Amino acid sequence: MGGTGARGYEEFGGHAAEFASESTPWWPEEARAAADAPNVVVILVDDLGFSDLGPFGSEIATPAIDALAAEGWTFTNYRTAPMCSPARAALLTGLNPHRAGFGFVAHTDPGYPGFTCELPAAAPTLAESLRAGGYATFAVGKWHLTLESRLHDGADRSSWPLQRGFDRYFGSMDGFTSLHHPHRLVRDNSVDPRTEFPPGYFLTDELVDEALGMIDDLRANDAERPFFLYFAHTSVHGPIQAKPADIARQEGRYAAGWDRLREHRFARQRELGVVPAHAELPSGAAADADRIPEWAALDDAERALFARHMEVYAAAVADVDASVARIVSRLTELGELERTIIVVTSDNGGTAEGGPSGTRSYFAQFGTVPGLPEDWVRDVPRPLAEIGGPRVFSQYPSGWARASNTPFRSYKSTTYEGGVHAPLVISWPGAPETARGLREQFVFVSDLAPTLLDLAGVPRLSERAGRTALDADGRSAAAILGDPGAAGREQQYFECVGRRALVDGRWKAVSPEPPTRAEGSAGGHWELYDLDADPTETRDLAAERPEHVAALAEQWRDEAWANTVFPLDDLGTMHERRPASEARLGEPVSLVPFRPPLERFRASKLTVLRSFAVEISLELPASGSGHGVLVAHGDQGGGYLLALEHGAPLLSYNAYGEMHRARGPVLAAGACEIVLRADEIAGLRWRVSVHVDGAEVAAIPAVPMLLGMAPFTGISVGYDYGGPVDWELHERHGAFRFTGGEIEALCYVPGARSAHDRTVIAGIDAAVASLAE
Repeated sequence: MGGTGARGYEEFGGHAAEFASESTPWWPEEARAAADAPNVVVILVDDLGFSDLGPFGSEIATPAIDALAAEGWTFTNYRTAPMCSPARAALLTGLNPHRAGFGFVAHTDPGYPGFTCELPAAAPTLAESLRAGGYATFAVGKWHLTLESRLHDGADRSSWPLQRGFDRYFGSMDGFTSLHHPHRLVRDNSVDPRTEFPPGYFLTDELVDEALGMIDDLRANDAERPFFLYFAHTSVHGPIQAKPADIARQEGRYAAGWDRLREHRFARQRELGVVPAHAELPSGAAADADRIPEWAALDDAERALFARHMEVYAAAVADVDASVARIVSRLTELGELERTIIVVTSDNGGTAEGGPSGTRSYFAQFGTVPGLPEDWVRDVPRPLAEIGGPRVFSQYPSGWARASNTPFRSYKSTTYEGGVHAPLVISWPGAPETARGLREQFVFVSDLAPTLLDLAGVPRLSERAGRTALDADGRSAAAILGDPGAAGREQQYFECVGRRALVDGRWKAVSPEPPTRAEGSAGGHWELYDLDADPTETRDLAAERPEHVAALAEQWRDEAWANTVFPLDDLGTMHERRPASEARLGEPVSLVPFRPPLERFRASKLTVLRSFAVEISLELPASGSGHGVLVAHGDQGGGYLLALEHGAPLLSYNAYGEMHRARGPVLAAGACEIVLRADEIAGLRWRVSVHVDGAEVAAIPAVPMLLGMAPFTGISVGYDYGGPVDWELHERHGAFRFTGGEIEALCYVPGARSAHDRTVIAGIDAAVASLAE
């Protein structure tokens, strides 16, 4: 074939001569799944407790999930990672969380292999393997597998969903968002361009619409190709929100309190057989009795407030079930329910992030910094009726989280069972006839990808990106579906911010607090539980079996070295270190009006824990002509904006739900220079002011700094994107697009970093050297 110097035919399987009449065409064989290959749907709920679904004892009506469980398999001994990103990484790769790069949530990369917060290049995802096996691959919802410094529009997208095996994606790349006004939505590789959301909008509804649209588009073009749908709910992560009609259906159901609810669920679990008859409900210190108020000791106002929090949470769970019902209904209409494997599970246990009293000011309580002033308001009072709606970013009290995790102790981010024991339902109506129902075998989150590949008949990719694929840590649990007596796994390590645990057969060693360097990585305080006799960890046997504890602790250390768990953060500062590449995110930036908002983390580097100024060049054709938002940053969870309302400056500052406003005089016609300043003052506060041509025209003397995850919605210029900073202004004008003048330039100029900012930029901050000493 070909003459001297012919190139490009090396992999051609036909015959190429110099004329078509003498040549034989050839086409590469298309990757097609087997004719009977099942669809695969994974529905992952966020921060859902073990007992929050009907098959696991809940009083919340979940008929769609109940039906899946009734005809499928309910796993009572399924465990996951203690936090969301690690669980997601393990689910999609089949690797243990740290080997998948996620020893922590996708916020920081402290510079160690187990904490990169990026999926390894040599780790094929479930989507990549299924796509290579002929599947269409879709993802909707929460991603949270990309380092937050790589979420902005100029970032490397190598860890975004489309680059990790999904043909299509729609959702929020961040760890959570508002369901009424999402802070940022991404379609495939681009930010969604809309500027506001209509009344009654709810993200879960759109996620279902998008998922069904992806399936419908596939079927319109290929009637046979199987698909993989990864539906990662934002619910029921905080801020906990729901639709008004769903909340109304829960009204009055939780007036008896969290202790009564926990007892009711426990009794129901025993009836269902998801908890052994000999299991005991933890009490006293094991049930955080010292940190959760007794319901009877609360006053009427507290009981009403706390009950409302749970009504909203229950409504959110019910809405998840409604989304499952819509998916099942469409599969039924298409005649494909029989050929579809559906998995419903949670990423970790229920969370106690709301604290003993819950909060209506999520960002004031979540992700804060050391040295918070004593007068810091962690829960700005709001009307009960607003909880769950678009104006409140709330989280339920830890008493309800304890009920969510019934019958287990503790919560998300701990290595007790309450942090890692999660519900798991698998349904496959068209599977070979086998015994269905309860399964008590130990299955871990990293087993899900191998199991689904096994059931689909698709091999895991042997290489990725030119590299030999990392060995999977999980193993297929497919045999358990067909055989109630098949063996589950025997062993699994756990680690989360230094909290350690190891399950080895019937035994579980737990170290609830990080060890010191002097104690050693296998040292510190350890507890020992016999899970066969005591599945809820109520009786610590460590004093009776010290040699066994020591052996399990050493075994944990071996597992840690084999899974890139080290180093443990004995200084408590590991996640304060940042790579040098983040330094440029804190440099001055000019923004173009009316473009999509500057991404949340990128925007935070300009304002959080520092003074800053926003310099605006404005041209007004006539006095009083300017009308609309000049710049907005944040939402109802906390933020600030500067607008001209009929030509007069309006400064609005939302302090985690508490509004502050200041106004200036009508501006004259012509060019003017406006500066919005936020200057740090004592007590983690800002003095916020507006200056026109060098003269101060409006000021708010002292407001709490927005810190942690606030402002959550990024910076928009010329309008207020999505969730409004100032609700009253939003009611008057909506997104309030600027008209009656021209924003000629707008520049953010970051000022001095606060002494409270303990972030260390590698190679830049002199503090690196002192920190290492």
